[in-house]
Amino acid sequence: MSAAQSSIPEDVAKSASDARDRLNEHTLKIVHWHFSEDTGSPFWLEKKSELGFDPLKDVKSFDDLKKFPHFEDEWLRGGPIQRWVPKGHAGKPVYVFETGGTTGIPKSRMVIEDHWKDYELFSDTLPDEHFPRGSNWLMLGPSGPRRLRLAVEHLAQHRGGICFCIDLDPRWVVKLIKKGWMEHLEEYKKHCIDQAVTVLTAGHDIKCMFATPKLLESLGEALEDRGTSLQEVGIKGIFSGGTEFTPQWTRFCVEELLGGPVEEGGVYMTPTYGNTLMGLACSKPIKAADGYKISYYAPQPRAVTEVVSFDDYNQVVGFGETGRVKLYTLTDEFFVPGFMERDEGEREAPFDMYPWDGVSGVRPFHELASATTVGVY
Repeated sequence: MSAAQSSIPEDVAKSASDARDRLNEHTLKIVHWHFSEDTGSPFWLEKKSELGFDPLKDVKSFDDLKKFPHFEDEWLRGGPIQRWVPKGHAGKPVYVFETGGTTGIPKSRMVIEDHWKDYELFSDTLPDEHFPRGSNWLMLGPSGPRRLRLAVEHLAQHRGGICFCIDLDPRWVVKLIKKGWMEHLEEYKKHCIDQAVTVLTAGHDIKCMFATPKLLESLGEALEDRGTSLQEVGIKGIFSGGTEFTPQWTRFCVEELLGGPVEEGGVYMTPTYGNTLMGLACSKPIKAADGYKISYYAPQPRAVTEVVSFDDYNQVVGFGETGRVKLYTLTDEFFVPGFMERDEGEREAPFDMYPWDGVSGVRPFHELASATTVGVY
């Protein structure tokens, strides 16, 4: 046992061991669902013949998922989308959510109820004092064929509220950046923020919201220009997500936009890390005493994140060490046995709320960073 592992409290280590047992059991169930002729999707049933092993016999634990080749998100480009729908869900209404697609064919993921389940689980982590049940929400993020918009709307409804949305096309934002049309970009951002300000000041009693870091900052500045603030328009709780989440930005946000730390009456904010494949990972509560460090924990066993060596994507790094983020999605709707994210970070130890590995310091993977265009996220 390493020094880092031996420093994990005994009760957390026991919870982590129990969580691993549940993950192994869940993995077995999900693999059998996706590779059984009666319930599996056409994509994985066809892929089975190429694998060189039998998932139904040779996968006995989560670690056995390393026998699969890495999931390639290029498989998600183009149709027919039906090839991803498990036979066990035949006849149910299907959503399609897209990611990318600024140029070329976007990547598409089919969903039936996963986005509802993910956000109902996320709802359980939100403190009611800062996200009052029955409150209305503002969704300040992408519209169109995006999982996030419908998911946030469901979250608001699940908590007894109504969700107000804006029009925002993230593909156009990326095109403006790539063309260098910064004046157009500023005008489009202003167009989006104007919509948000209009909704917030129209008497709809909105107390909760989702925003990407860039849009949250712009909204705070726009409200300040109008002589008001997020607090004064009634916002109590914000959940946010995007690659811009750094300790420095979080500190700025708390001190300049949110009226100070929540214990001093400021607006509560919780960062999340997610995407169309996984859903979303929650963050460990952020504290000034921890230097506003942000650590994310996936919603295990439905999704798992590992931090793996840059030299060997099947080798998890030690606690506190840096590596690339590897993602697994394990639901009865969608199976991803190891996808290499375009992010890197540090491996975080389990703790009482999430007794499994986490990841902190998430940032673009250094080998791809220069080619990554960050739009509204």
